[in-house]
Amino acid sequence: MKIFVNLQQEENKCKFFLREKRNFEAKLVPMRVHFIAIGGSAMHNLAIALHKKGLTVTGSDDEIFEPSKGRLAYYNLLPDSQGWDVSRITPALDAVILGMHAKADNPELLKAKELGLKIFSYPEYLYEQSKDKTRIVIGGSHGKTTITAMILHVFKYAGIDCDYMVGAQLEGFDVMVKLTREARFMVIEGDEYLTSPIDLRPKFHLYKPNIALLSGVAWDHINVFPTFENYIDQFVIFINQISEGGSLIYCDDDEVLHRICPGSGTGLKVIPYSLPPCEIRQGVTFIHAENKSYALQIFGKHNLLNLNGARLVCRQVGISDLTFYEAIRTFKGASKRLELVAKNDKKVVYKDFAHAPSKVQATLQAVKEQFVGRRVVACLELHTYSSLNKDFLDHYQGTLDPADTAIVYFSPHALQLKRLPALTEQQVRDGFNNQSLEVFTSPAELVERLLQKENAGDVLLMMSSGNYDGVDLTLLANRWINL
Repeated sequence: MKIFVNLQQEENKCKFFLREKRNFEAKLVPMRVHFIAIGGSAMHNLAIALHKKGLTVTGSDDEIFEPSKGRLAYYNLLPDSQGWDVSRITPALDAVILGMHAKADNPELLKAKELGLKIFSYPEYLYEQSKDKTRIVIGGSHGKTTITAMILHVFKYAGIDCDYMVGAQLEGFDVMVKLTREARFMVIEGDEYLTSPIDLRPKFHLYKPNIALLSGVAWDHINVFPTFENYIDQFVIFINQISEGGSLIYCDDDEVLHRICPGSGTGLKVIPYSLPPCEIRQGVTFIHAENKSYALQIFGKHNLLNLNGARLVCRQVGISDLTFYEAIRTFKGASKRLELVAKNDKKVVYKDFAHAPSKVQATLQAVKEQFVGRRVVACLELHTYSSLNKDFLDHYQGTLDPADTAIVYFSPHALQLKRLPALTEQQVRDGFNNQSLEVFTSPAELVERLLQKENAGDVLLMMSSGNYDGVDLTLLANRWINL
C-alpha cells in the first residue's frame, strides 16, 4: 500500500510540474504579433489562427486579394490601408512574422531589426508552436495539399484532435492553420519554396518531422533551384532532418524517390507505397481493400497514390486500414484539386491547381481516364515564374496533347511583375511542341472563345495556380454547361 501511495504522490507531482510548465510557456507566447505581408495564403491563415488563440494580431501588405481580403476583414484583421508603415512597428510588439512576399529591404522589416524585435518566418513560428508535438510533414513536388487534406479528413473521422497547416481551404475546416496547446499531433504541408527574404532555406527544412511523407520529385521553382540536381538535394536534406527513430513514407513509383529513399537515414523506418488495387465502373472509381470495394468521390492515379500514402501515415498513429477506408469514402478533395465546379447530364467542369508539367500531365490523364469517350477541353494558365520562363517551356512538351482542345493563357502583366522577358504565342506553341495549341493573353477573349457553342466539349478542365486575371470560374462554368 505504501508503495502505491508513493507512486501516486510522484504521479501527482509530475502532473503539477507539467501543469506549471504549460502555464509558464503560455506566458512566453508572444501576445502582440505583427505580420509583414499578411495577405499571403499561408500568412493570413496563420494570422487568423493566432487571433483565434487569443493573441493581438496586426498586419501590413502592399496588395491583398480575395479570398484573403474577405477572410481578414471577417476577423477584423484587415489593415486599415494598403502599403508599409513603419509606425506599426513598435517596441510593444512581442514578435514579427515575415512573409515571403516582402522584400529584404522592406521598411517595416528594417525597423523591426533596428528595434531588435524577434522576427519569425511562418515556418519557424509553426515549428516553435509544435516542438513538443508529433510532427507529420507532407512533402513532394505534387500532391502535398491533397495528402494533407486526406489525413486531416481521416483524423477528424477517427476523433483525433490535431494542429495543422494545409495549403487550401478544406470542407469542414474553418481555417487552413490551427494551433492549440492540447493537440498531440501537428500535420504540416511541407513546401520546398524559400522560407522568407532573410532566410533562403526551403520551408520544409525547418519542420524536423517525426513522420514524413514524400509524394514525388519533379523539377519546379527554377528561379531558386537552377538545376534538377540542386532541386533533388533539397529533398535529401529534408530526409536527413527527420527525427531519429522517425518514419519516412515515400512513393516508390517515383524514379527519384526510388533512388534516394531506400536506406535513407540510420534509425529511420522507411516505408514505400505504390498504386492500390482499383477500377473505374460507370464513371466511379473503386478501391479494393479489406475484402471490400470502396466507392470514392475522387479519381485519377495520382490521387490513388496520394490516398495510399495518406493511409500509411494514418497507420503510423494507430488508425486501422478499415477505419481509413471507411473515412476516405466521403473525402471530396481539397479546394482547386480536381474540384468539381459545375455539371449537368451532359457536361462537367473541373478546376485544378496544376501548373508544373508533371501536375498538368497527371491531372489531364486522370480526366481522360475517368471520362472515356468524352471530348475534353483543357485550359492551362501559365502563372508561375517557371512556367512563364521561355527556357522552361519545353518541359511542357506533350502535356496537353491528350486534350481534344488545348488552350493556354498567360498574362503579359504577370511577366512584367516577375521581371521576365515578353513571351510570344509562337514561343508557347513551340515550347509545348503543339502547333494547334490555342494561346490567349486577354481574359475577355479567352472567355469568349470558351463560350463558343460550336467549339464546346463535354468536359472542361481549367488548370492554374492563379486566377486567369479575375475570371469568375463559377459563372463561366455555369454558362459553359448550358451551351
